[in-house]
Amino acid sequence: MVKEYDYIIVLKKPDFKVIDWMSQFMLLLSLGSFAYVAYVSLSQENAILPPSNAWLLVFISSLIIAWWTFCAGQKKRGITPYYRFAVMFAAWGWFVVPKGKLVTLIYIVACFLEKPVKVAPEAAFDGEEIVFNSFPRKTILWKDVTNVVLKDGLLTIDLKNNTLIQKQVNDPVEQPIEDEFNQFCKEHLVKTV
Repeated sequence: MVKEYDYIIVLKKPDFKVIDWMSQFMLLLSLGSFAYVAYVSLSQENAILPPSNAWLLVFISSLIIAWWTFCAGQKKRGITPYYRFAVMFAAWGWFVVPKGKLVTLIYIVACFLEKPVKVAPEAAFDGEEIVFNSFPRKTILWKDVTNVVLKDGLLTIDLKNNTLIQKQVNDPVEQPIEDEFNQFCKEHLVKTV
């Protein structure tokens, strides 16, 4: 069952450059390794892999390059690129490479973590709690909150443990909705006192 919230505030998207650079570094490392293993396997008698597996690495490398190119196009259009399919192809390639099983596991974990880490940040409010859909998910109970204010595109949550959370809102909020939200928060703060 999906829980419904009274208010969901879409927060400003963070910059995912570090995550994208890490994904691209992993892909570049894979492409270089696969090219080397395929070249050695196809050109020497002391092959690392049988020719069929070497050609499989070439095929996997072409899939990685194709998805990477697609992601570059996404980024140019202003759409958040997800490299997870290319990372999944790279994991498949590392599985083919001798002694690459541990690297395969690392790539599979990276593949499954990219999407939850890049999800659009939101803060959801209801009568029981405040939830941030970050990774990992963060839940704050009203009894732990001193004050919540939405003003001038800035959401401020003051916690009783002297922690202050401030996040920029993605889109401007109209004054009547801002006032309604602030009143909702005041009512729930009064109930917990």
